[in-house]
Amino acid sequence: MRPGSGAGRPPLRARSAPPAPVPARAARLVGLWPYLLIAPTVAGAGYLLLYPLLRNVVISFQHFRAGELIRGGAAFVGLENYRRVLGDPEFWEVTRRTLVWTGVNVVSIMVLGTLTALVLAALGRRMRLALMSGMVLVWAVPVLAATTVFQWLFQSRLGVVNWLLTALGLESFRGHTWFADGTSTFVILVLLVVWQSVPFVALTLYAGITTIPGELYESARIDGAGSWRLFGLVTFPILRPLFGLITSLEVIWVFKCFAQIWAVSKGGPDGATTTLPVYAFQVARSLNKYDLGAAISTLTVLMLVTLLLFHLRRLHRHEGEPP
Repeated sequence: MRPGSGAGRPPLRARSAPPAPVPARAARLVGLWPYLLIAPTVAGAGYLLLYPLLRNVVISFQHFRAGELIRGGAAFVGLENYRRVLGDPEFWEVTRRTLVWTGVNVVSIMVLGTLTALVLAALGRRMRLALMSGMVLVWAVPVLAATTVFQWLFQSRLGVVNWLLTALGLESFRGHTWFADGTSTFVILVLLVVWQSVPFVALTLYAGITTIPGELYESARIDGAGSWRLFGLVTFPILRPLFGLITSLEVIWVFKCFAQIWAVSKGGPDGATTTLPVYAFQVARSLNKYDLGAAISTLTVLMLVTLLLFHLRRLHRHEGEPP
């Protein structure tokens, strides 16, 4: 038998038969299956979030007071509610105060949260675990429970703050009433909100810092970069999208903050802590002017969306820039 003739070679395997075509209807069902799985969640979120928002917008175009709430039949009045709200100087004063409230809180939260995250990255394992555990506990405390603690801390006769200041020799703070002054009440509320928010920012940023390769820091140190230059040249450029996302979330949370303000001061004293959510609630529930309250709420949502779109647009513009 001649060599190379192929004799003695194992027979070639028969080609496998091509897979049977999937029916078009079955293919469509397979493609729809992920959407069917999330449909209950989307439907629930739409009912709990979208429906109240749309209902609020509808009420803002109606004459809706206590009588209409009981018997129904609210009449549409067009843009009359918005004209009354936008023509009220008190609305613009509350808006200005809300912007100041949001700016002070968000800047304080981001600065302190960033510094805490950097401290976490520099600590040893045991100290880092202890600090992270404390921050998780702070974050887990219910809002109203934390608010009650702050009210007790600054209580005039039995509060820890007055006791400590008096013990340090500041006798003028004996029996001092913190919540009788608008500025001090505003500051206390800022401290409360910042204290509740810093753990989220710090832990999230620390998680981002752990993903940065250590070689980048080593290269920057070899070039003579100090701690601040390391942050400006390595940490912040790499984590810029994360900083933008966290800032957006904090703007949303602080702008619509209601429970802490209402529990501590109900917007007082003399309206010094009245923000737009509190103002809308006061007008709607205290004055039974649900139509004006709905208009204020709708304008609040529009302002918040505008602020976030402006911020996200700037974030997207810088996204493609090199670090």
